Amino acid sequence: MKNNRLTVLLAAASAFALILTGCGNAQASPASASKTKIVIATSGSPNPFSYVDENKNITGYDVEIVKAVMGKLPQYEYSIETADFGAIFGGLDSDRYQIGVNNFSYNKERAEKYLYSTPIFKDAYVVAVAKNNTDINSFQDLPGKTTEVDANTAYATALQDYNSQHKEKPINIQYYSDVDLVEILRHVTDGKADFQLIDEPMYENYMKEYSLDLKSVKLSDEESNLIATPYSYILTAKSQPKLSEDINAVLPELVKDKTIEKISEKFFNGSDYTPYDKY
Repeated sequence: MKNNRLTVLLAAASAFALILTGCGNAQASPASASKTKIVIATSGSPNPFSYVDENKNITGYDVEIVKAVMGKLPQYEYSIETADFGAIFGGLDSDRYQIGVNNFSYNKERAEKYLYSTPIFKDAYVVAVAKNNTDINSFQDLPGKTTEVDANTAYATALQDYNSQHKEKPINIQYYSDVDLVEILRHVTDGKADFQLIDEPMYENYMKEYSLDLKSVKLSDEESNLIATPYSYILTAKSQPKLSEDINAVLPELVKDKTIEKISEKFFNGSDYTPYDKY
């Protein structure tokens, strides 16, 4: 009887030891390791790069591109927040946000403060004018004319640079903030402004949605380069070099498997603005 009882006790002790070993292995499992949390910021405009849809979800070309990127980076857990355009930069500076997406163009000042991805969009620009306007037919016709711009945009920088080099006849720049772009375009139709520099796909999107009384003047490559390098990018906080490296590692995959092409066609009326020349 004693031997039987001893055998039972030994078996129970062995089973308990196995349970403890199993628990130890579970705690050490890589699968249970926590993911790095990432906050992505966008302003919710301009449409179709970033906007809030009818279901109150944030979407748009840039937003869906960054979602596709993060979908290939399972080591990160991400959330998306909306913020005023200028506040995105402050959030990247303080590391409140780790990523910013908002149709960001390249300029040297930003490149000193933030990490740029490989381009995610190849742009084209037009000058939007009222349909009855006969005075503006190229970029060279803009001096002396009035436009309205957000001070944080590449357009504002380009026009300011132009004015600094052509002080004898500058472009009249008026600044705005927190105003929907459709209202600014309507200022062109009603004569409050003479023109608006705008991305071609954005112009086409607004014309389709609002049927504005406008026409476009297409710019040559040389004239477009006066505005900005015709690409847009994902920005990453300077404190996140590994994250930036990971983003750039997966972007070529999204080009190769046509993910970026499909997203472009979805948001730009069937047109493909994938920057193939950069991959």
